[in-house]
Amino acid sequence: MIRRIRNLIERQMQKAVLEGKLQGLKGEGKPLENRPEDAFVSAGDAAGFRMMAEAGALPEEILIKKEIAAQRNALKAAKSDAERAPILAKLTDLELRYNIATEARQKFMKN
Repeated sequence: MIRRIRNLIERQMQKAVLEGKLQGLKGEGKPLENRPEDAFVSAGDAAGFRMMAEAGALPEEILIKKEIAAQRNALKAAKSDAERAPILAKLTDLELRYNIATEARQKFMKN
């Protein structure tokens, strides 16, 4: 079954190439960007996130992920426990918010 679908997709792509429908696309002739963070996101979600980002709209999860990365960098730079405590508290809050947003999106997509 999967082989048939793969063959169908290949035929459709070859047809589009022959008709010139795949020419002049953004990034044509360049390798795909390396996105290691997409390894932990389903292909459909990754494509949706990428389209939203290109349109200038980012989902809450991505915004929170960026904040988490910034807090982790701040945590690495912190020199004392007194500096680390508020950063850890903020990081914990952000991770909780990220998990809630992820779960909400997954529940929404199932319904």
